[in-house]
Amino acid sequence: MGIFEYAPAPESRALANLKEQYKPFVNGEFVDGSGEPLKTVNPATEEILAEVGTASVSDVDTAVKAARKAYTSVWSKMPGAERAKYLFRIARLIQERSRELAVLETLDNGKPIKESRDSDVPTAAAHFFYHAGWADKLGYAGYGPDPKPLGVAGQVIPWNFPLLMLAWKIAPALATGNTVVLKPAETTPLTALVFAEICQQAELPPGVVNILPGAGDIGASIVEHPDVDKIAFTGSTEVGKLIQRTVAGTRKKLTLELGGKAANVVFDDAPLDQAVEGIVNGIFFNQGHVCCAGSRLLVQESVAEEVLEKLRYRVSTLRLGDPLDKNTDLGAINSAEQLAKIRGLVESGDAEGAQRWTSPCPVPDRGFFFAPTVFSEVHQSMRIAREEIFGPVLSVLTFRTPEEAVAKANNTPYGLSAGIWTEKGSRILWMANQLRAGVVWANTFNRFDPAAPFGGYQESGFGREGGRTGLEAYLNV
Repeated sequence: MGIFEYAPAPESRALANLKEQYKPFVNGEFVDGSGEPLKTVNPATEEILAEVGTASVSDVDTAVKAARKAYTSVWSKMPGAERAKYLFRIARLIQERSRELAVLETLDNGKPIKESRDSDVPTAAAHFFYHAGWADKLGYAGYGPDPKPLGVAGQVIPWNFPLLMLAWKIAPALATGNTVVLKPAETTPLTALVFAEICQQAELPPGVVNILPGAGDIGASIVEHPDVDKIAFTGSTEVGKLIQRTVAGTRKKLTLELGGKAANVVFDDAPLDQAVEGIVNGIFFNQGHVCCAGSRLLVQESVAEEVLEKLRYRVSTLRLGDPLDKNTDLGAINSAEQLAKIRGLVESGDAEGAQRWTSPCPVPDRGFFFAPTVFSEVHQSMRIAREEIFGPVLSVLTFRTPEEAVAKANNTPYGLSAGIWTEKGSRILWMANQLRAGVVWANTFNRFDPAAPFGGYQESGFGREGGRTGLEAYLNV
């Protein structure tokens, strides 16, 4: 069967309302940051999108003082039902500005517009709706009759899901009565600063949310600030370890959501066509820039060749190119630095003897793109089977028995997620109990809900975000 040809269907970049300059947001106002301005780049074209003012250490102190004042004088004293009204307003404004946010996210991050439009922005709004519902019910959540907020939350988010990670962090913090100082990723600050506009539209009291663009030194300043009560970080394991060392011995609460090397396990009785779709979604969604990506495929030997054949055909139909085209399946890698890391790990797979298959799809001459790649004949000792690639690269290993599958799946320092594909419910329950992973999907992958807690074990971090469990990280209980 041939592959359909698709005419271009571009979304208008004018919808993003892109500005020439963006500024930090402190105490309810956009201010001139005293840091060195940065230029944010469209990874699909390498063009400069905008100049972004950044914070300095003194700006961090100003933002924390504003957050503390808002916490003590307004936000912590406000009844939960009143706080909920603000969160509902924010959620509705995200929905009203959804096309603008989706296009801006795609321009700044490189992900396909259909993912920004259909996944990131709706789920961000859903987190605010969900947590707004909790704001006046905390006394009935099982934490005692009168749980108290912590105070000022310092939050540092990554570049792979800029708006969604912001929602994961800010929504529970505000619902539980805390105020926030947040640093977006250096390469993707734009939707966070448009979210600051939404906070103004919602008439959120000044100082409740503060957003400070900048590099790693600004994140470190937030973590180290003595008047910050809680740190929430999503990012690399290496930085997470540094943050844990910094916070150790202080009164600060800490949650870390770090890297992953998830196993996606396919048994011989699985619905193979459905499994192939889950495999593709598990590793190629968002160009593989997903901490919980199913980057290790474990297939039972008896169906391994059939799965590989189906997988290669399906991957060859994926469309790589302009992220603003509604037909695009894989957009651009977020930065030249990340593209170089992916290429280096792929070269190590070649050098160590794995068999590389790369989709024959055309790759644009300009921009940071990498064609979807599948490695077979992978051994557990290879770097591509051990290290997080954070790109559209899948390593395929085989197993014979369920026990071997569990042993191989758990043979990793990470523990964020896993997937199981089988028709036997008893096997799903048995294996889910054996896997050392915070989230285990059965006959699906990458399914998220604001009511479901998410987080990992080992070098994937600790603490949970989402659901009733995620609220606890922002409460004195």
